[in-house]
Amino acid sequence: MTDQSSALDVTVNGQSHAFTEAAHTNLLDWLRSEGLTGAKEGCAEGECGACSVLVARPDGNGGTQWTAVNACLPPAAAFAGQEIVTSEGLGTPESLHPVQQEMAVRGGSQCGYCTPGFVCSMAAEYYRPDRTACDHGDSEHGENGFDLHSLSGNLCRCTGYRPIRDAAYALGDVAEGDELAARRAQPAPEAVPTAYTADGRQFVRPATLTEALTVLRDRPDAVPVAGCTDWGVDVNIKSTRADLVIGLDRLPELRTFEETDDYVELGAALTLSEIEQRLDGRIPLLAKLFPQFASRLIRNGATIGGNLGTGSPIGDTPPALLALDADLVLTGLDGSRVVPLSDYFTGYRQTVRAPGELIQSVRIPLPLSGITAFHKIAKRRFDDISSVAVGYAFDVAGGVVRKARIGLGGVAATPLRATAVEAALEGQPWTAETVRAAAALLQQEGTPMDDHRASSKYRRAMLGTSLRKIFAETASQEGDVA
Repeated sequence: MTDQSSALDVTVNGQSHAFTEAAHTNLLDWLRSEGLTGAKEGCAEGECGACSVLVARPDGNGGTQWTAVNACLPPAAAFAGQEIVTSEGLGTPESLHPVQQEMAVRGGSQCGYCTPGFVCSMAAEYYRPDRTACDHGDSEHGENGFDLHSLSGNLCRCTGYRPIRDAAYALGDVAEGDELAARRAQPAPEAVPTAYTADGRQFVRPATLTEALTVLRDRPDAVPVAGCTDWGVDVNIKSTRADLVIGLDRLPELRTFEETDDYVELGAALTLSEIEQRLDGRIPLLAKLFPQFASRLIRNGATIGGNLGTGSPIGDTPPALLALDADLVLTGLDGSRVVPLSDYFTGYRQTVRAPGELIQSVRIPLPLSGITAFHKIAKRRFDDISSVAVGYAFDVAGGVVRKARIGLGGVAATPLRATAVEAALEGQPWTAETVRAAAALLQQEGTPMDDHRASSKYRRAMLGTSLRKIFAETASQEGDVA
């Protein structure tokens, strides 16, 4: 194990800063204690983006990608050896950054509380290498290639979004000599193995997977975290504390990405944004899921392994992965095993993952089904927790359903497969009559509850409506879909 340290070095706005606070201190609180008060705490849950900052992350090609993240969630100790840029590091009152300049001249700020967060998220998109090469000009993209989804995690309560959008769409090419743009050509900093102790509590970043598994074996009370988008909320809102937190997000063994003839394998510590970028639409069901999963800020930190590891019945990835017949590779010091995701969940936030085991990767078998959909029913279109989530993967040939997979979330104590409905569809003609009968059966799946998001009756109704919707969307397609 790495020697314990009494201080950690983090590069912020090009200057080295020493972190000496409590091990659970989040990045936002530490930055503000250092006098960098541009980033604000608005919700402490990663929903408003007032705290966003830029982090230097690998771009997958040996260079650096400026990535916007919520500073209110991850522990500051997780950024030992890393490079961070806050709104103060982008520009000064005398020399505004182009993003800050456009926000100012187009009236994108009133009270200013949310503005630094918007500026950082906007800057991440400004520095996206292929931004100006994109020619969209649709309702969610500017003619300059700016993707408004990059701001989906930023909330403004007083200005209104049109001037903010106008500022985003006014951004041109990155100017010659821009230091942050030039930084992209250099490698991102490697993760620094860390063992930090303060006030009797520890944050540990192991150097290898074996080291991480050894810590888990020796300390069963340890809390493994990656993007910390779930655990960080408990720390902030519930004042939850752990004696030992293990950072897994940069372990190379958990960040694999492999495509074979038989499956696509996604490392558990890959963020959802990284997976989205690397797949580039090659798994259509996941391509439909990603834009509906929280916000870009959250997806830049949240990992696929973390979303499954929590065992939450309302996580967004399980319904889609269940429909894809995904397997999990679970690993421990005694070796690895492959578990079908459909067998993984055993109860409310309970799984078959044994003490001392970690999710190493997710395997999605090939070939993929021809008809897929992800339906998320929530009160907001984006950045919301689902009331009901449904993943579909169907093979239809000769007008007959040859294979049906349906994954459900939000209707039971665990995510689940609608196996009875699948059986009722398979071998039947893909017709309105078949779908009508299957929809009635689907409404009986699970044990949906009444809560502040939706009633049990509403959830059941949405299940039936969802299946009828995918039929309506695909029935008009000419020829077989297989």
